[in-house]
Amino acid sequence: MISTRLTERFDTEVPIVLAPMAKVSGGRLAAAVTGAGGLGLIGGSYCDADWIEDQFAKAGNARVGCGFITWSLAEALKVTPDLLDRVLDRRPAAVFLSFGDPMPFAGRIHAAGVPLIVQVQTLRDAKRAAEAGADVIVAQGAEAGGHGEKRATMTLVPEIADWLAQNAPGILLLAAGGIADGRGLAAALMLGAEGVVVGSRLWATREALVHPEMLKAAVGATGDETIRTTVMDVARRLDWPDRYSCRVLKNPFTERWHDDREGLIAAADTIAPQWTAAWEAGDVTVANTFVGEATGLIDEVRPAATVVGAMVDEAEALLGGGWRHR
Repeated sequence: MISTRLTERFDTEVPIVLAPMAKVSGGRLAAAVTGAGGLGLIGGSYCDADWIEDQFAKAGNARVGCGFITWSLAEALKVTPDLLDRVLDRRPAAVFLSFGDPMPFAGRIHAAGVPLIVQVQTLRDAKRAAEAGADVIVAQGAEAGGHGEKRATMTLVPEIADWLAQNAPGILLLAAGGIADGRGLAAALMLGAEGVVVGSRLWATREALVHPEMLKAAVGATGDETIRTTVMDVARRLDWPDRYSCRVLKNPFTERWHDDREGLIAAADTIAPQWTAAWEAGDVTVANTFVGEATGLIDEVRPAATVVGAMVDEAEALLGGGWRHR
């Protein structure tokens, strides 16, 4: 048994949260993680209201939450002002915000009585999340797949844990970035986290919305074959803030454009539709496979429940039969 303040506060059986990966963490995957005893989150990141509604429907009666890219949510509300309210009206298990200031949305989320989870990449951002009244802070290391910054999980987690212990002990801390098995879960608990947010390992599951060719590429790759870059954001015409880059698998597209961002911007009218077509076709020589350094720990695409169960079993064994928070 692994009992932490996370499992107690969210009434889960295990301290594992599904990362709300954009267009990957759909309703089926979120429901599967919840069904396995964790907390499933739908990846509402780029704020397609119809898609979010459809994925909540696919989750059925499972208790799930929803995550947003914070700067994208701010842009989306200019067009669809009630988007966040529509999610809050569903009484989700939590709303997860990352990559931007949570303060403009915190009041509305708290007023709805929904727990607020804020992912951060620096101690400075953790302090801001605490000021915004986050119930849970996620310390995300640069090992993670998808967007992030530069700090490593191994040092960022205990640094934020120490600050919270001294300044905001009621806020829960989770670890993210490079956590793909029971060793990672056990290590996160030892570093001061109350649980983990898992992306790449649950990305490589049967319920995830991922093209089979990209799954195949990730299973065959090592962590050495990933890179932090911004080329795919240029290709997708997404206006990500400069502070964030994205970890993906290296491919001929990153080799060509990683050191020539200005050239890619100049050629974007031609390149963007090619990248989009490759994404839809699962052409991993052009479109980027969004997976982190944990890809080197993924040897098979399995059901999400199997992944969650194996992580907990291994962590329990390493922790001497279980873990109970002090």
